[in-house]
Amino acid sequence: MATTRSVQAKGYLLYRRFSESSDKGWFRSLFVHKVDARKDAHSNLLSKKETSNLYKIQFHNVKPECLEAYNSLEAEVQKRLHEDQDYPCEVVGSWNTWYGEQDQAVHLWRYRGGYPALTDCLQKLRTNKEYLEFRKERAKMLLSRRNELLLEFSFWNEPLPRQGPNLYEMRTYYLKPGTMIEWGNRWARAIKHRQENNEAVGGFFTQIGQLYVVHHLWAYESLQSREETRNSAWRKEGWDVNVYYTVPLLRSMESRIMIPTKSSPLQ
Repeated sequence: MATTRSVQAKGYLLYRRFSESSDKGWFRSLFVHKVDARKDAHSNLLSKKETSNLYKIQFHNVKPECLEAYNSLEAEVQKRLHEDQDYPCEVVGSWNTWYGEQDQAVHLWRYRGGYPALTDCLQKLRTNKEYLEFRKERAKMLLSRRNELLLEFSFWNEPLPRQGPNLYEMRTYYLKPGTMIEWGNRWARAIKHRQENNEAVGGFFTQIGQLYVVHHLWAYESLQSREETRNSAWRKEGWDVNVYYTVPLLRSMESRIMIPTKSSPLQ
């Protein structure tokens, strides 16, 4: 009987804690932009209106013995594309995975001008003989590759070049279909808890590729800094509520720790 009362008491305290947090969250929500899932597609409701940026993320699984040569080849091509004003694209960051899937290269590209800029760039590359030769050479080094087209959340920073040295963590969340709006509403309030150490780099959701996928990109000085920064979030009022309500939206999640390549604008 004592055990039963103890369990009931703990249950009541947990309910009261989240009930009180929810009441406070209700008051704060009057001053936070919320979106209505019934009025428009989540891509229009959650993405930035002031920009027309489209992002592409590439995951290249490289033959282990070819990783160094691959990085050198990729850096040269990225440099030439950046220097040529004819191509409306820019590399935001390039990394090799340190913890996670091994011998993997990750590239994040930005197309200023959205889908028309992407189409324009692809059409020009199809007739660029030098680029076509690069693709042939690169193919010899790869085991597999995949990509996704992304939009950035309106409440996240736009990823800008930064000096290093930094480690980067890409946390990828696979959401249940139909939950993107709720995820966005929760994180629009929660992101303030993760800004103090300048660790927030960018937040994105997929438009083409595997859908209902979210990528959060963070920068840390070290793995120890990562642990301290993440632990400090739990001491801030409201962070536990965000976790409590977003975890049920997930199907699965994964984390990559990545090291920027020498040519990456994000160092």
